[in-house]
Amino acid sequence: MQWKCLKFEQLNVSELYEILKLRVDTFVVEQNCPYPELDGKDTHKDVYHLIGYQDEKVIACARLLAEGISYDTVSIGRVATAIDHRGGGLGHQLMQNAIEYSMKIWGEQTITIGAQAHLEHFYQRHDFLRVSEVYLEDDIPHIDMQRNPFQE
Repeated sequence: MQWKCLKFEQLNVSELYEILKLRVDTFVVEQNCPYPELDGKDTHKDVYHLIGYQDEKVIACARLLAEGISYDTVSIGRVATAIDHRGGGLGHQLMQNAIEYSMKIWGEQTITIGAQAHLEHFYQRHDFLRVSEVYLEDDIPHIDMQRNPFQE
């Protein structure tokens, strides 16, 4: 497994295509949820794209966003793993790498995510705590969660 963390302008055309395909396959097709995948944040100067490769194919991705873009804090979003690579811990590797890269880039600080509610326990394993009530986003129940490195 190989990991890269790149800004938009550092992505080559193939990487960009594979990231967008994985996200659309996961969030639009698999979850049967049409929503504006291209939201203008991918190209922001303070956004990074974490990519997990296996055999030169993108099988995992996440978007790392500086504070003020999606939330008042640093955030992680568009967390996706290829359907045929789930169940073996890849999602946990992806989140661990996303957290580590976020800390390398922006230092140790609070990270916020907008998580699908059914994944609350998954994110709790990475020290995220629920900070909101359930809300609907694109007709899918979500919760906001935060990971605060200064909290015991």
